[in-house]
Amino acid sequence: MEISNGGIDNTGSIITIKGMLSLLMQSVDDEKNEKKVISLAMGDPTVHSCFHTTHVATEAVAEALLSEKFNGYAPTAGLPLTRRAIAEYLSRDLPYKLTPNDVFVTSGCTQAIDVAMALLSRPGANILLPRPGFPIYELSAAFRHIEVRHFDLLPDKGWEVDLDDIESLADQNTVALVIINPGNPCGNVYSYQHLQKLAETANKLKTLVIADEVYGHLVFGDKPFVPMGVFGSTVPILTLGSLSKRWIVPGWRLGWFVTTDPCGMFRKPKVLSPFSVSFRRTCAAVPSILQQPDEVFFKKTLNLLKQSVDICYNKIKEIPCISCPHKPEGSMAVMLKLNLSLLDDISDDIDFCFKLAKEESVIILPGTAVGLKNWLRVTFAVDPYSLEECLDRIKSFYQRHAKQLQRY
Repeated sequence: MEISNGGIDNTGSIITIKGMLSLLMQSVDDEKNEKKVISLAMGDPTVHSCFHTTHVATEAVAEALLSEKFNGYAPTAGLPLTRRAIAEYLSRDLPYKLTPNDVFVTSGCTQAIDVAMALLSRPGANILLPRPGFPIYELSAAFRHIEVRHFDLLPDKGWEVDLDDIESLADQNTVALVIINPGNPCGNVYSYQHLQKLAETANKLKTLVIADEVYGHLVFGDKPFVPMGVFGSTVPILTLGSLSKRWIVPGWRLGWFVTTDPCGMFRKPKVLSPFSVSFRRTCAAVPSILQQPDEVFFKKTLNLLKQSVDICYNKIKEIPCISCPHKPEGSMAVMLKLNLSLLDDISDDIDFCFKLAKEESVIILPGTAVGLKNWLRVTFAVDPYSLEECLDRIKSFYQRHAKQLQRY
């Protein structure tokens, strides 16, 4: 299978992360390799026993179900009490208060992305997406006939956005600039100053910002998490988020789509079409979950992620053919640079990942799937033992495929 840069195969179809993982799993040689399959490719920490949600969340869901008060139809935009709780939760970090009318509940952040694309779609529209980035944006934009234009993230500068790149790409048909912070798939966390520059650039270009904050507050480096909504007075912000990552419940599919617009720019003509998309119903447990923050649980999760990052970062130094230009400071993933010049019979990142799966039963995602050819995306939200075992296998794989001069 041939796949070009940007996660597009030779038929012109966009390759999804799950689609790529399915192909990689099929290449595992169960007959010749008795090693247990270990995946560092999917950002689902729930498959590891060290990651689990807080009792506050499970008890809130159980209480809502047992009450039998929420078995009927709910309003299209979500239960009022849920929308109010999300508005209050997000307002804690903003210089102004959101209202329930600013909040729309979705079936996970994936639906929030699709809703954003649907609302922004119009003839000739284009959207600016980060490279590397999350491929669901490309898929949803293509479905809505929105042209995608990629701006680069700079690995040597902590994966900051190339601001000059944005200005060169935007035109009068640019409908939005997408910012993912904390970063997926890079593990970066943007500073207040960089986010401010992004807001000012978007304002200059007269386009709104889609702030993907599904990993909001999952930071463990020196930089604090700053929500893009802080700059809502500079430029209108559509904030997308969910319970999935911070509460370790990706299967619950509970997300939100929030307008942060204290100046009322969304209400102006041609800024955003009227909301007419049907949103999924929501869970009545959300108010209890958001209003009772379990700080001990949050701290434990961050400590686990920081421990895993340290293991990952240090073990990678033992594998000459891959390098990490920037130690992750947040989220659950990291991008690694692949040095093909040190490998004897590996043609690119796709080839590397398929041979690794076959020989070592290790699944990692080729960077091509997220927009960077000859890079690798690895998730570190796994238990420490599995992470060390996985990286040891990658080291063995390197030693087996290293060019002759590298072996001695």
